[in-house]
Amino acid sequence: MITPKNPGLGTLSLHAGHTPDKDTGSRAVPIYQTTSYIFNDTAHAARLFGLEELGNIYTRIMNPTTDVLEKRVAALEGGVGALAHSSGQAAITSAILNLASSGDNIVSASQLYGGTYTLFKYTLPKLGIEVRFADAEDPASFEPLIDAKTKAIYGDTVGNPKLNIFPFAEISKIAKAAKLPLVIDSTVASPAVCRPIEHGANIVIHSLTNLLAGTAPVSEVSSSTRGTLIGAADASASSPNLTLATTASFIGMPSKPSNLQVVLTSPIS
Repeated sequence: MITPKNPGLGTLSLHAGHTPDKDTGSRAVPIYQTTSYIFNDTAHAARLFGLEELGNIYTRIMNPTTDVLEKRVAALEGGVGALAHSSGQAAITSAILNLASSGDNIVSASQLYGGTYTLFKYTLPKLGIEVRFADAEDPASFEPLIDAKTKAIYGDTVGNPKLNIFPFAEISKIAKAAKLPLVIDSTVASPAVCRPIEHGANIVIHSLTNLLAGTAPVSEVSSSTRGTLIGAADASASSPNLTLATTASFIGMPSKPSNLQVVLTSPIS
């Protein structure tokens, strides 16, 4: 008897999240260009809009092609789910705004992608969210910056500009002790090199126009969908009673993203 094997990186990259169409047998993921979906009856529509039943409602909110993308990236990272955004910066902003509010702070490594540093240094403070910068090459610099208003710890797998590697072992231990989620941008590494969830991260972010898309726009969906958030199975475990209410910019018609409130919860282990 042949023992089933867990799919490897190559198989996941090609097939994760997609069930071939039984009618056509097509192996490739179709690009669904529809804006609307059929409801069986008014009661079915009411259940969908009432979030009592899962299903497609409107393509700005969910789309079968985008759904495959989300499932595939989540599978590659070993997460429980993913949420596609219009850009990597949108994914980062979405993550932080759903963890922290005005008056709160996050502790971040200072070695960051330039756009992220600008977002943290100049934009988030305008919303009342303070970002305290620590040195990723000195893990001991993180803990003194944490207080009762700290909502997350953030870092890049590969720092910019020194290409330093984020100290997962030390910082994940600090985050767990403080009951804080560890958010990691792993764009530069990709899951082929590092899967942050396996090293203690709770939320992983990718800008898909980089390594995951071969440094080109994502053509399998629309180029409007370029950033993802991936959640770990124990995303709430690090922060008891944590609920991520993610306001996501979802792909609909190209250049017409809209917003959806999605509540993600995970059991506390």
